[in-house]
Amino acid sequence: MRILVIGAGGVGSAVVPIAARRGFFETMVVADYDPGRAERAIARFAGDERFAAAQVDASKPDDVAALCRQHAITHVLNAVDPRFVMPIFEGAFGAGADYLDMAMSLSHPDAEAPYERPGLKLGDEQFARADAWERAGRLALVGVGVEPGLSDIFARYAQDHLFSEIDEIGVRDGANLVVEGYDFAPSFSIWTTIEECLNPPVIWEADGGWYTTAPFSEPEVFDFPEGIGPVECVNVEHEEVLLIPRWVKAKRVTFKYGLGDEFITVLKVLHMLGLDRTEKVRVGGVEVSPRDVVAAVLPDPAALGDRMRGKTCAGTWVKGTGVDGQPREVYLYHVVDNEVTMREDESQAVVWQTAINPVVALELLATGVWSGAGVLGPEAFDAVPFLDLLTEYGSPWGLREGG
Repeated sequence: MRILVIGAGGVGSAVVPIAARRGFFETMVVADYDPGRAERAIARFAGDERFAAAQVDASKPDDVAALCRQHAITHVLNAVDPRFVMPIFEGAFGAGADYLDMAMSLSHPDAEAPYERPGLKLGDEQFARADAWERAGRLALVGVGVEPGLSDIFARYAQDHLFSEIDEIGVRDGANLVVEGYDFAPSFSIWTTIEECLNPPVIWEADGGWYTTAPFSEPEVFDFPEGIGPVECVNVEHEEVLLIPRWVKAKRVTFKYGLGDEFITVLKVLHMLGLDRTEKVRVGGVEVSPRDVVAAVLPDPAALGDRMRGKTCAGTWVKGTGVDGQPREVYLYHVVDNEVTMREDESQAVVWQTAINPVVALELLATGVWSGAGVLGPEAFDAVPFLDLLTEYGSPWGLREGG
């Protein structure tokens, strides 16, 4: 297996030390628009000839395809902001490589009723190309980070092994992370966070399909495990709600994120001031995107690890009828401690938790345990080999009865 990782930010850089401990791949090329960043991502592994750095413009499919051909790439891992999904997706296809991402193609709200019905949904542009990928015998494994990704795999596991009928699947994400020395410092890409938090959240119901609601709607307090405790969670647009119903039978699917009042207030202010916009505006003699400016002035999430304390939890709450015919409610989860990821891989917990899952998926593909063609989500595959291998990587998952 010859892997091209596009993006040497927090997640792309975290992929390198996780993969370096495994022997399933022949080559891993880490590419970024800034070649210096790609070099820094692999610097710790200068003695490992499997790793190389390169420069690429992720907005140009032809550049992606050319880099794939130059290095005889078999699998492309997209580790950049979701605005680059389609050019990387098309570039991988053009080069005859398989493709993986951790966030899907962007949505566009319905112009007339944005908080009632979806417009172009997350991933719609990719699923529109599914037949072409299948005919070519190529696999696009989409949404295989932690959320989406591991959360979807939990849903598949629950369907196959824990429930005879599922009433509701709710992905719930919460943390007790603090960043010392900053009044406001997001632990993940602020560009992506603005996109998913300010777009209309999508909900799935078996009787009516997908519909939308207002941002930050339906607040609930969810009690997270391993000392994190109660966190208020709200509806947020996320890929799981678009992926899970395609392969897992449930009456309702939701995604809620523990943002906190302060974070929500900041996002609302950015929206009110138009600083969430991606369209460029002229400032003096320069055209800039307001959202890019916000991202530029905030601290780099990848550089916050030594200032962060606490844990982050990603998980899937499932309610329904167990295989014994009795009511059942469980929470399948994965907790990561920032102290551990910094000590072992010099990577902060949130980006590390995202990065480990595509590496596990790549190993399953390399060994033939997982295989397929077309545009597929993680829940299209058997969950057990993934969860077993995740544990073998030294990052076990948990199951809590009672929700």
